[in-house]
Amino acid sequence: MSARWLSIVGLSEQGLDGLSPDARALVDGAAVLIGGERHLAMVPDDGRERLSWPNPLGKLVDEIVSRRGERICVLATGDPMNYGIGVTLAKHVPAEEMTVIPAPSAFSLACSRMGWDRNAVHTVTLHGRPLAGLNRYLYPGACIVALSNDGSTPADVAALLTGQGYGASRLTVFEGMGGGHENRLTGSAEAWPHGRAADFNTLAILCAGDAAPHWAPGLPDDAFAHDGQLTKRAVRAATLAALSPLPGQHLWDVGAGCGSVAIEWLRTHPSCSATAIERHAGRIAMMRDNAANLGVPQLGVVDGDAPAAFEGLPQPDAVFVGGGTSSPEVMTACWQAVRAGGRMVANAVTLEGEQALMDWHARHGGDLSRLSVAHAQPIGRFNGWSPLRTVTQLSIRKS
Repeated sequence: MSARWLSIVGLSEQGLDGLSPDARALVDGAAVLIGGERHLAMVPDDGRERLSWPNPLGKLVDEIVSRRGERICVLATGDPMNYGIGVTLAKHVPAEEMTVIPAPSAFSLACSRMGWDRNAVHTVTLHGRPLAGLNRYLYPGACIVALSNDGSTPADVAALLTGQGYGASRLTVFEGMGGGHENRLTGSAEAWPHGRAADFNTLAILCAGDAAPHWAPGLPDDAFAHDGQLTKRAVRAATLAALSPLPGQHLWDVGAGCGSVAIEWLRTHPSCSATAIERHAGRIAMMRDNAANLGVPQLGVVDGDAPAAFEGLPQPDAVFVGGGTSSPEVMTACWQAVRAGGRMVANAVTLEGEQALMDWHARHGGDLSRLSVAHAQPIGRFNGWSPLRTVTQLSIRKS
């Protein structure tokens, strides 16, 4: 059996003519060719077995793994390891059994045509993902290159930008980039003059509009729709600091309310994930809207009561208990769920909740803090301090 039985070859719009000799040899030497219909059509039919991607593609991924040792070549778009099929296959096939040869990615090609510094550009994919994810990257002067889902994406993006106050943004759509029939469409978001684009297109956005929410923890309270059940700005910033998010980590937000803590956790890094547990239908609706408006529509929302709602959830690296601190059952279940080295942070504003956290601290340790915040408010012709409710916070790391 060949040690490197699986090859993944990136194709440009030039097809086989754009391949290096090594890449062409892998395509020509394969017993099985796999790819989308567009890519398979670039290879003359010579009787070899061909498989096209189904929807969902998991079944074919399993078949590839089951045929380990056969000479299989997967045809991909551009760089297979940049939002491509190579990322998926690498989760199932060891790197030493694969040969990956990329072509220039759509991101690199678009930046070259726009004259943009690739390292200063936000690159996102809208292929099969919510359009609201783009909101995460909107701020004055931002340069964004996005992989479109289909020909309707540019017009949909133009409408989203206009609705978010970025109607003056400049859009450039590249159709068939890198091929002999490359074309571009341009215009402002608020007056987008084009109909449906070619399905295979890439979108470059130069943002122009109003200031957006900053990226540091502690967004203004009015960035969230809420019914009063909101972890206030200063306390939220302190809570995020105690939760200490790292790329790739998962959070449970228990008693999430409008979702402010989980949403800010997700905004710290694109690879972070979160599950918000909430039982109030109105708050769940607000939470979903908040997540979309702030660019993290991937927030997982569970409608249910803790701890019963924990069943089947991915194991958390961190847990925030914003509701239920006075319940020993909830606290114990959260602590048991968090992985070794993970963190649990719990906030309480009631005397009963504070006492529960003090008891927990006495038994398990951790850091116990009281957070007091006051804002200046008018008192007649003068100003005075108007205090918020004092928050007792427990932060503990699991050994």
